[in-house]
Amino acid sequence: MAVRVQREDFDPGREMEALSEGRRDIGAVASFTGIVRDEKGAGGIRAMTLEHYPGMTERKLEEIEAEAHRRWPLEASLIVHRYGRLEPGERIVFVAAASSHRKAALEACAFLIDWLKTKAPFWKLEEGVEGEQWADAREADDEAAARWAEDG
Repeated sequence: MAVRVQREDFDPGREMEALSEGRRDIGAVASFTGIVRDEKGAGGIRAMTLEHYPGMTERKLEEIEAEAHRRWPLEASLIVHRYGRLEPGERIVFVAAASSHRKAALEACAFLIDWLKTKAPFWKLEEGVEGEQWADAREADDEAAARWAEDG
């Protein structure tokens, strides 16, 4: 299990290699790379600044990762989340889940990103042509995370 919160960019290919290097117990690695997008069309979002509380953020990400390991037979996992000012096209998050079988890896990866979107303590300030505004939570993200509720 590994969690990193960093300002620097990352290489998804290198992260995948490092996760499974020398491991013979891993039969599948599922990953997700999130990229900042200009969701309001050409010129709508110029940048997004992510803020967090060091220490608290890492602890919460570790809790989310531990929950994935509790629910699925994972051999390894990784969460890398960036903070600071990012422009459209830049990588923002990388999640990987490794297991001996693909179903566990795929489900755990989906769980990790769904819970990160709704439970990770990051605040996003969008910088656009009309000024700055804090990004609101999205109903679609809440719905995606809700599918993982153990009582549902």
